[in-house]
Amino acid sequence: MSSTLIAPTTDSTTETPEPTLAPTFALDGMGTRTVRHFFALAFAIGWGIAVLMLVFQEQVESLFGEIGYTNPVFILVVWSPAMAASYLVWRHLGTQGLRNYYKRATMWRMPAPWWALLVVGVPAIVYTGALFAGTAAEFDFAPWYSVFGALALTMVIGPIEEFGWRGLALPLLQRRHTPLVSALILGAFWGLWHAPAFLMSGTKQASWSFPMFAIGVLALSVIVTPMFNAAGGSILVAALFHFQVNNPVWPDAQPWDTVVYALVAIAVVWLNRRSMLSRSGITEVLMPQEPLSRALRKGLVTQ
Repeated sequence: MSSTLIAPTTDSTTETPEPTLAPTFALDGMGTRTVRHFFALAFAIGWGIAVLMLVFQEQVESLFGEIGYTNPVFILVVWSPAMAASYLVWRHLGTQGLRNYYKRATMWRMPAPWWALLVVGVPAIVYTGALFAGTAAEFDFAPWYSVFGALALTMVIGPIEEFGWRGLALPLLQRRHTPLVSALILGAFWGLWHAPAFLMSGTKQASWSFPMFAIGVLALSVIVTPMFNAAGGSILVAALFHFQVNNPVWPDAQPWDTVVYALVAIAVVWLNRRSMLSRSGITEVLMPQEPLSRALRKGLVTQ
């Protein structure tokens, strides 16, 4: 494969910078077809296992316990987007490319206002909804320290989805669409993917309204997209956002938190309208551009 160079501007008084790779998506061979394959594979794995759980729920629960975050079969359903994405990245880029893709879970730099929304804004949204729902004082853990186990489970289960949704699907969608359109497309698939959970007793979704949930997921997708882009495509930031939304400490504020999330999503689009309505989103599946010589040494491209 031949690689395209970005020719640096030089003069006699400045040191010539090392040439860099053209955008990674020119080299990774992924595109619209890969997005379709990702959605098909994520749904096939997730819904396939979910259907088996519904058909054989009694047997599954007798072997692995109640359906929920402690049930390993249910965990496989939740991890299906990450499994699908990992397979596709490995298929296109090999083991080295897969390791490079996983490194995006180490990216933590992001502008302070986005960190404020992530750390303070999300609980403020939830508790605002809980005030209307009358659940703001709820705390469902007794003894109180049992919450730490729930926090640990929540961190390593739901947020792992983001290796698929934001780790792979969003950058590929943003190669063809604006961040807003990409967020809405991804949000629609993200919400629909959760549908089997509404049929399973033992999940929190079983008591929720699916239409309101779907609206909420669209709003969440719109909110996290510019956050993800501002963080340079950080899977870590997307996972932390997912964790904050699912945080077991927060009270169940459905459906009012959905209303607040929707209002916040509208505000986020308005405040970031220049970037949300232009083709400016993160499009790279691997870590951000690196010097060509280093990429050649790693075997990611050949001359």
